[in-house]
Amino acid sequence: MKKIVLSLASVLVATAFAPEASAIPAFARQQGKACSTCHFQHYPALNDYGRSFKASGFTEMGKQGTIKGDNLSLPEVLNSSLFFKFRYQKTNGSDLSADASQASGEWQVPDEFALLMGGRVSNNIGFMLEGQLAAPDAPLVAGFKMPFMYGVGEGEMKVGLVPFTTDGLGAAYGFELLNTGSVRNVRISEHRSETSAQQYIGTAAAAQGVALVVVDPMYYVNVTRYSPHHAGETAGQKMNLTYARVAVTPTIGEWDVGVGVQAWSGTAADATGVDAQTYKATALDAQAQGAVAGMPLGLYFTYATAPGSATATEAGSNFFNSNFDTAGTWTSENPNSKKATTILAELGVLPGTATVVLGYRKADNGKSANSKDDAITIGGTYQFAQNVQLQVMHSTRSKAGSVGRYDGTAEKGSALTTFMLSAGL
Repeated sequence: MKKIVLSLASVLVATAFAPEASAIPAFARQQGKACSTCHFQHYPALNDYGRSFKASGFTEMGKQGTIKGDNLSLPEVLNSSLFFKFRYQKTNGSDLSADASQASGEWQVPDEFALLMGGRVSNNIGFMLEGQLAAPDAPLVAGFKMPFMYGVGEGEMKVGLVPFTTDGLGAAYGFELLNTGSVRNVRISEHRSETSAQQYIGTAAAAQGVALVVVDPMYYVNVTRYSPHHAGETAGQKMNLTYARVAVTPTIGEWDVGVGVQAWSGTAADATGVDAQTYKATALDAQAQGAVAGMPLGLYFTYATAPGSATATEAGSNFFNSNFDTAGTWTSENPNSKKATTILAELGVLPGTATVVLGYRKADNGKSANSKDDAITIGGTYQFAQNVQLQVMHSTRSKAGSVGRYDGTAEKGSALTTFMLSAGL
């Protein structure tokens, strides 16, 4: 713990010598604006302007030129970005063998490497494409969506349809605006399952479907019909599952606030077409983004639960509350509800440059024994530039007897430390 604290202190001291820079990923290029225009403290967390841009279907233009004609309004260039993550992770467990593993420290270079494209297609249609470049055996398209968003009346209300597919971001990927981890890649901390209840119960999974959306500056509603498979995983997919989301997003004083509920339901087969499982879970989340004593402060709360079942087979078990081995094969069903509550705070000690993070999770993994799974997370971020971030996170998790919580080692560890450098180019 002393080493972690000293590392964080070093990050904060280094901020005094940091240069200022502006970010230029795909959407920043289209709008001609800095990354901080859309993000609260740092990417990927959105502020109210970022939510508005996303709610427009990524169609808002800035200084960039537009090709126009009858029923045509297209940017002069196809805006793109490269995004990568380099990580170093270490647990306090013991290695399986002399081979390197997370216990002795594991370099993940890259952990992610993606080609991102997105922006305006026409006045009311946009798109977002994520192509993964680091995994040769994975499909090139990791995620894609094309929002069709249209204004209603004289106000700012919009209604729309968003067809989408994702290999692992979950059904909420179709449309989501909060920073609570409802979508796997929109979260404050790299330790996602320790700081987001939705991520803890496993809602981040393959999904393909269509989101029906109503959005206004004060609220949004998303009802999605989807299949639990990524594009191309299996033929003849049926959208048997439903994801529903309602959230309100008012401004209270000088605080940007969001409060919402989520529900997943339905039954669907796996990629082989057999062993149909249920998909059942609910979640509550909230966030407040403002400032205290001149320093930006983000507060995030999540609660999620996935019921267990009495079945001893995969068929009929709850996908969000089942056990899978390292190869992704189902092994057993948890008899009790899997649930978690998380509280996370991030304070911008050097606004626009450095933050400190503190989080707590109270959780039950749904197993009949050794089910307590609480966690404490401390860490921070440092922005070398608006689009270049260093993140340091350290989590300790409760243990039941000698059973730890981090896999990949002979003696499972109860603590995980992550150093991550990420950038959008």
